[in-house]
Amino acid sequence: MTKAAENRFLYLLCFMAAVALLRITNAAALTPWSNFTPIGAMALFGGARATGWKSFAFPITTLLASDIVINTVVYEGRYGLFYSGFYWIYIAVATIVLIGRWLLPTIAAGRLLLAAIVSGLAFWLLVDFGVWLSGEGIDISTNQPLTRNISGLLKCYAQGWPYIRNFMLSTLLYSGILFGIDAILHKYIIRQNNIADGAYAD
Repeated sequence: MTKAAENRFLYLLCFMAAVALLRITNAAALTPWSNFTPIGAMALFGGARATGWKSFAFPITTLLASDIVINTVVYEGRYGLFYSGFYWIYIAVATIVLIGRWLLPTIAAGRLLLAAIVSGLAFWLLVDFGVWLSGEGIDISTNQPLTRNISGLLKCYAQGWPYIRNFMLSTLLYSGILFGIDAILHKYIIRQNNIADGAYAD
């Protein structure tokens, strides 16, 4: 492993720990801000910067570890080891990894903005479809189950929008932080290598 790859790996491990901690601390209060999470940014970063299975491993491992802690410690096992329909979340995160591969071959502000929007929309469409399909979704205006028709699906999407809006904003913010620090780290390593090469040449 090169020095650059080693530093990037350590950086990602630290970010994974921070993401898991944020998810765990937000788990107790289910509000629209609960979706203000770095997991989307991590998935985009994995798709843009990692290759092969590693691009999926970082976000999925973080999601899995934090889910286990949340369900066994925060919720004290009331919902089992995994919550109902958890796989829709994992499918959505894996989709965001693919979006990162597709939209972020090079990093620019416009591309990051587009990737954050597309990621949020994909997450919203997939996860809320899963909620509606499961039959466990609740119409918050009537406190009754969502109807199993197009009206119920649209209601499900409407109820989920405040959460996804914040997911988009957090993905954009944390992507800027994550990719920005990675760029700074990369430039630092290049500068150190140039200094070392110069000293060796002397």
